[in-house]
Amino acid sequence: MIRVILTDIEGTTSSISFVHEVLFPYARDHLPAFVRAHGKEAAVAEQLDAVARESGVDRKDLDGLIEVLLLWIAEDRKATPLKALQGMVWEEGYTRGELKGHIYPDAADYLQRWHDRGLRLFVYSSGSVKAQKLIFGFTTEGDFTPFFSGYFDTRVGAKREPQAYQTILEELGVSPSSVLFLSDVEAELEAAEAVGLKTVWLVRDGELPDTGRPVARSFDEVDALLRRR
Repeated sequence: MIRVILTDIEGTTSSISFVHEVLFPYARDHLPAFVRAHGKEAAVAEQLDAVARESGVDRKDLDGLIEVLLLWIAEDRKATPLKALQGMVWEEGYTRGELKGHIYPDAADYLQRWHDRGLRLFVYSSGSVKAQKLIFGFTTEGDFTPFFSGYFDTRVGAKREPQAYQTILEELGVSPSSVLFLSDVEAELEAAEAVGLKTVWLVRDGELPDTGRPVARSFDEVDALLRRR
């Protein structure tokens, strides 16, 4: 019996275009000034230390570190310090009212329904936990953070590695068969299945894949699959 739903964000609860056409450009345009203005603050300095370690750029070379961050944004690099800094930049944008998080209407509907039915909801995304809370906290449909019991990012591991899902299971203290993972990326589903999680592949556009796993166009269809389990 499914008692926990673990969901991806990009392409699952929220559109890929919002992330790539709104959030990433906003971070690209505002990150240089943000780093220069806040670089000496402990939370920002900690992430810049990590950027220097990962890139090999001298920690004292602030312009060089900014160039690395902008390159990583262009490459959509899943680097933890980049994601943390992006989350800080986006927080300013959300609180100023310059950003509103996108959420599909069906996701908005069923996240609340599942919560009200007693299912525990968690997020696992390559974006930082801060960024996850912001996108759900400042959506065009309102604040959805009260419906979630927790959030996971790349600090538990890469989304295409089975060990990351094993770590999540250990933190939640639940059996694999009680967890349903939702994602639009097959490799992530395969990694989750490798440690026993149930999965549904969200394919919102294009042809449905010929696969042995459950596939859904929307959260309405995910719910129909849940009720049949």
